[in-house]
Amino acid sequence: MRDELSKARYEALAEFRYQLRRFQRFSEHAARAVDLEPQQHQLLLAIRGSRDGSLTIGAIAERLQIQHHSAVELVARAEARGLVSRARGEADRRQVFVDVTETGADMLRELASSHHRELLTAAPELIRILQRIVADESSRA
Repeated sequence: MRDELSKARYEALAEFRYQLRRFQRFSEHAARAVDLEPQQHQLLLAIRGSRDGSLTIGAIAERLQIQHHSAVELVARAEARGLVSRARGEADRRQVFVDVTETGADMLRELASSHHRELLTAAPELIRILQRIVADESSRA
């Protein structure tokens, strides 16, 4: 039998989705304001935020939830702008590792600061909504 969702659950899920979309829209506008496409910003952040500061094309595709060939094209466009560089793996020459250049790091630094400030503003509401969703779930258990 299907678990029927309550009106309150739909409201909480809708509000959570709305808050996520607001942040996403902020992020898209902030990226374009510094002459980056939103996916280029996501690319730089994924690489810089990785454990080693370098990602393979496959890992980029996974982190950005895009197809491998789309990741290849995204990296090629970013490389042409001087935002990233590519290097073949030493152990496996078939692997291509992507690193952020100084130019990319400078652009990302500016965006990361504005995103951090925006998250500090949005966090209380996101936390409240998540607590509503979790509390509703735990009361059903």
